[in-house]
Amino acid sequence: MTWEAGQGHYPYQATIDAYGDGGFRFAEMSHKGSLICLPSGMYAWEARAAEDVTLASLARVIETADSIDVLLIGMGPDIAAISPDIRETLRAKGVIVEAVSTGSAIRTYNVLLAENRAVGAALISVEKAR
Repeated sequence: MTWEAGQGHYPYQATIDAYGDGGFRFAEMSHKGSLICLPSGMYAWEARAAEDVTLASLARVIETADSIDVLLIGMGPDIAAISPDIRETLRAKGVIVEAVSTGSAIRTYNVLLAENRAVGAALISVEKAR
């Protein structure tokens, strides 16, 4: 099964099995485009580049912030700064935010999820896995 960005929602949180070629593999499915991973499931995300990471694009995360302790933001192939407003908004809700490369975010997300931690991730898709 393949997802296209904007199509929907997988109703369970899952580890990321692979990434690259503009998408992700999880739960025996392939998703093209960026992805938000929350305890309520996996969601297509319209962000394509670091400048697309805004309070508005993270609205789903902010609305469900009470269900996570840590949010990992995969900023693409490299680390990029996020707006202080994002960090402050989530900190006020008790969420720790880490903005790193997408590959680093996936590795940390998978470890925390395996430890049954309350973790979320917002992952910008990349072409090449590192």
